[in-house]
Amino acid sequence: MLYLVDASVFIFRAWFSVPVDVADRDGNPVNAVLGFARFLAELLEKESPRHIAVAFDESLEQGYRNEIYPPYKANREPAPVELKRQFALCQDLCAALGVARYGSSRYEADDIIGTLATRARAAGLPVTIVSRDKDLTQLLSSVDVYWDAVADVRYGYDDIAERFGVVPERMADFLALMGDAVDNIPGVPGVGRKTAQTLLKHFHTLDGVLDSIDQVGKLKFRNATFVAESLREHRETALLSRRLTSIACDMPLPISRMSELRLLPPDLATLDTFCETQNFGRLLRDQARRLHSRHAA
Repeated sequence: MLYLVDASVFIFRAWFSVPVDVADRDGNPVNAVLGFARFLAELLEKESPRHIAVAFDESLEQGYRNEIYPPYKANREPAPVELKRQFALCQDLCAALGVARYGSSRYEADDIIGTLATRARAAGLPVTIVSRDKDLTQLLSSVDVYWDAVADVRYGYDDIAERFGVVPERMADFLALMGDAVDNIPGVPGVGRKTAQTLLKHFHTLDGVLDSIDQVGKLKFRNATFVAESLREHRETALLSRRLTSIACDMPLPISRMSELRLLPPDLATLDTFCETQNFGRLLRDQARRLHSRHAA
């Protein structure tokens, strides 16, 4: 099993939940680093993964989706400088704990996870995606797991349709139809969650919906005629939105074999220095020593 961790979810959660007065020796906030460190060390102790990688978002302003659609995520406030600094420290933490980590200035963490999941699948290795971003459910195969580690709920392939109303391979179509306000993806006006579910239930794919617009108006749901006209008028917007919601599973990554994602023993000396610099207590170092002993056994 390969664990693929969406770092941003847990770093942002720590940024907002851990007191900002948690600071390093120079007085710089390290609250997000501390929260992420607690999460990652606990995952390593409880799950004992043999293979694991953490995916980082390194740029939210100049990725390839912004080239396709400049307003993509333009509704978001830029990350504070202090948070960007802590993202870099979280990458250093991964290295000290022996965890492979990847980032890209052109692709998002979702694309890194999608590419690694695809390569793992080709090597016969199932994956557990650790996130709470529903976009990533589109990657699941029948042997994979989607783990919302915040709520501590795990979903298999068959659970996704019950939870979200569509099967994993239709999630990109689902999001394209109804849009995504969080990422500033337009979608089709008049199509919300239930309507998107209804359309995909009848026509299976976005292409099937767009090829059957005349039939959409005959379906028995509220505003069916309006939705049909909206689909006709916003056909290109729907297709554009799917390009934005689809995860790239073939991005260039500097990895040639799955063995490169094996969890390594923590570098205790580096971690001690890291903890001293960040003004962390004994907990993380004690966890690292237990992990190191487990590797040596």
